Amino acid sequence: MNSKMRFCPQCGSDLIAVQIDGRERLECSNEACDYVFWNNPTPVVAAVVEVDGKIVLTQSKGWSEKWYGIVAGFLEEGETPEEGVLREISEELDLQGEITAFIGHYKFPERNQLIIAYHVTAEGEIHMGGELQRIKLISPEEVHPWKKGTGPALRDWLAGRIQEKSSL
Repeated sequence: MNSKMRFCPQCGSDLIAVQIDGRERLECSNEACDYVFWNNPTPVVAAVVEVDGKIVLTQSKGWSEKWYGIVAGFLEEGETPEEGVLREISEELDLQGEITAFIGHYKFPERNQLIIAYHVTAEGEIHMGGELQRIKLISPEEVHPWKKGTGPALRDWLAGRIQEKSSL
């Protein structure tokens, strides 16, 4: 439950915890107002970006020097997930990519997000966007996925890649 939200954004009355459909929700205490804070997850798009056989790992500004991730960002209004992930790659890496596969969707409860992940191949010279402080290119064999956030998508992509190779 979002404990930071205390007042109704429609009328300013206090929000109170109530049970709706078996879940605790925040509802406006003003009987004349019908506002309910549903706290639905935010859609995020993510991409395992492959350039010349290497995976692009990104480090956002302010992150620890040890932390890297894959390209990810919020889905914008009116975008399909496919449009959103290609936009994020353009913004963060200045590359035009081609979606080669849908990897999957992943819940990220720590941030109340739904991650929609793709494998994207791209060509060209990378130019970091303003949100990044570092990038590195690494061979898929050297990648070690992390447990949360976009890590499970990277793990599943690597597992699929191994299965493809073993079936050849």
